[in-house]
Amino acid sequence: MASLRSVSVWMNGLLLPLRPLFQSPVWRWGRWFLLAFLAVRLWFWGWAFPNPDEAYYWLWGQHPGFSYYDHPPFHAWMQGFFATLFGRSTWVLRLSNGVSNGILAVTLYRIGRYLYGDDGGDRLWLMILLLAASPLFFLFLAMAWHDHWLVTLAVLSSFDFVRFGDAYRVDSDGKSRYLYRSALFLGLAGLSKYNAVFVGLGFLATLLSQRSLRRLFLDSRLYLALGITLFTLSPILAWNWQQGFASFQFYGERTTGGFTLNLLQPLVFLLLCALILGPIQSWGIWRLGQRWRQVNQNFVRPSLYPVVAGWIFVLSTGAFVALSLVSVALYYWNILAYPLLFPLLADRFYRQDGSFPLRHPRQMIAAQGLGLFAVAVLTFHYTIIPITAFFGPADNDSAALFGWDQIAAAVTTQAKTLDNPLLLTTDYRSAGALAYQLNNPEVLAISGRMDQTDFWYNVDALDGRDAVLLGEDWHPICPAHLAMFERTGSPQTLTIQRFGRPIQTYHLVTGYGFRATDIGSPLDPAYPLAFTTDGERCE
Repeated sequence: MASLRSVSVWMNGLLLPLRPLFQSPVWRWGRWFLLAFLAVRLWFWGWAFPNPDEAYYWLWGQHPGFSYYDHPPFHAWMQGFFATLFGRSTWVLRLSNGVSNGILAVTLYRIGRYLYGDDGGDRLWLMILLLAASPLFFLFLAMAWHDHWLVTLAVLSSFDFVRFGDAYRVDSDGKSRYLYRSALFLGLAGLSKYNAVFVGLGFLATLLSQRSLRRLFLDSRLYLALGITLFTLSPILAWNWQQGFASFQFYGERTTGGFTLNLLQPLVFLLLCALILGPIQSWGIWRLGQRWRQVNQNFVRPSLYPVVAGWIFVLSTGAFVALSLVSVALYYWNILAYPLLFPLLADRFYRQDGSFPLRHPRQMIAAQGLGLFAVAVLTFHYTIIPITAFFGPADNDSAALFGWDQIAAAVTTQAKTLDNPLLLTTDYRSAGALAYQLNNPEVLAISGRMDQTDFWYNVDALDGRDAVLLGEDWHPICPAHLAMFERTGSPQTLTIQRFGRPIQTYHLVTGYGFRATDIGSPLDPAYPLAFTTDGERCE
């Protein structure tokens, strides 16, 4: 009985700080929306087969390294850590999302309290309502991609930078621990994804634009903080030094190849960003911009927060608008433009006089309805059947989510006839999905497009072995693939269906005597596979 009382006391102590949050009138107003979003999120986390990139990054986590070709290493390290502790499942795959989402929620609460005092808890629920209703943030905080850590760490870094800067403006000293912690979180954000550079540029622009902060350029602490960030990023630099700066070449070619001036593309980019962020959220940000000089009128203290948030938004959005003029700029690359705006956006909907919990309630209801519809459709699309399958062939990315139990069974059946077989696919996406389904990190992609598996390619270990090669209509098995073996067997075809509708057709070939030594490494310019940029057609 004593132990039960001790547990009860401990639980009460843990939950006591949360009770005021659940007494908030905003919580009472929006709780059914929030619970509906939570139910959809849990449905997604538990039942959606890993998106091809999720599985690909899970595969990275089974091969610990300083960094990786496509992205920095932090997310892969977390995948490897949780898989080591808890094994392989969709829940474990997305467990790091739950951790980062929890940290983000706590940080937003602290930002709300810092800016608005006792009203911070009410504004937290508004922030979560707006975030949950955004298809962009629902998807990118739910998917086991790099972005959920990027967003969380960027917000952590920015909040500490603001607290240091606010104190420095008051006493010309500030608390060094905030600066150093901001530098550490900025480095970890950079270890998550390269566009964390916009957070650092936002900090630099803040220092340059605020006369009261320019003295920091003469303060040794600023350069020590810069050293902390660079040291945190050193695994990326070490890997690229070893691999001929392959990651930097990849991103350089991706963003600079084939410049063609297109004056309409920036408008398309901005409209798509606004739609995916959410029409109400985007309209709210537009209205914030119109009254930007008054955005701090409800703060409990003067703060640099709007300056930092504004600079990150302007620099990130401006850079990708400029890029879209001449090259490819994808809407989700701009994800760091928005997170710091949500505490400011929440103030637009908060009514301080207590007569009703929200201002603009119709806009908020519209945001919740649109958001809930969008995320329910997305989750249906990812877990039941691709929506595109109702209008013709399913899109290739979505088709890659289904049928992996059947595909793995067919691969396993063929592999049983071979001694120590290789498991090969024609694309990194199918390599990741097959590796995840079989819980086998030794699956490799042999493709005309360079990917991370090419850096694990060991010519001596692969030479002469028999293999099962998996391809599909999207990335077909080509004559160049078949020529990599001394001989090949007859192909087997497997069509994946959902509710009687064909989704994707896969092809399996048994290859005997893989000629790895004759062919050489896929990192060799003379490697014989020559495809389109994504390997979608045989040459």
